[in-house]
Amino acid sequence: MAPTNALGAYLRARRELVAPADAGIRVTGVRRTPGLRREEVATLAGVSADYYLRLEQGRDRNPSPQVLEALAAVLRLDGAATQYLLSLSAARSKTARRPRREVVPVGIRQLLDAVNVPAFVENRMFDVLAANRLATAVSPAIAVGENRLRSVFLDPDEQDLHPDWDQVAGGMVASFRASIGTDVDDPRTLQLVGELSLASEPFRRFWGRHDVRPLSGAAMQLRHPQVGLLDLRREKLAIGDSDGQLLAIYHAEPGSETARSLALLGSLAVSAHLPLTHG
Repeated sequence: MAPTNALGAYLRARRELVAPADAGIRVTGVRRTPGLRREEVATLAGVSADYYLRLEQGRDRNPSPQVLEALAAVLRLDGAATQYLLSLSAARSKTARRPRREVVPVGIRQLLDAVNVPAFVENRMFDVLAANRLATAVSPAIAVGENRLRSVFLDPDEQDLHPDWDQVAGGMVASFRASIGTDVDDPRTLQLVGELSLASEPFRRFWGRHDVRPLSGAAMQLRHPQVGLLDLRREKLAIGDSDGQLLAIYHAEPGSETARSLALLGSLAVSAHLPLTHG
């Protein structure tokens, strides 16, 4: 199989998202292609049109950092997206690694049992590796063996939890790109992206944008079928020496209606005899 031209695909996708007016280009007549033209990007970045064409076509995969930073400015990339662009150029072919079983550290498992908030562990592919019972009570899709990206795009019940689903789904795809980095040719990544591309038009649309967003905390809302609207804060914390595992925690303002709703969900989970931790 020929290597993927990740650098060229990223440049092309981001070029098509920049409005000519935002780049200071006056438009006259009808433009048949969205965004900027290749020669416009080349001119604004101070490189030849032929050289830029070679970059997009994958015939030159080793541009200097100075060229990439100039292109990032033209394409209006933020800091995270610029670093992603630089990493695509620095990427080298890697020997395929045999997947190994991922083990959640014992201390993290104990922490999941100890905290009174929804918490779970996911890997770089957004697979759920462990979850406490309150996390599963918030969403049955937060369970060992589930994939958060697959659930958000293919599980109607999971989609119904998110009042702002479109924003959540787009942000998750952008965070997934940040999580996998340059490992776009990893067999597990190709399988998941291929599956979702076939099954979900929204995923194809978001994936085609090549947005990159760092994994970070954020405010979120969930519309739970039993307790109603939950106003939460999501934190994602890196777990040391774990090959990219993250501890995800959902928490509410103390004393708030959402905090009381989470306590109620916890009581319901206990009465349902769910185990403390799955995984």
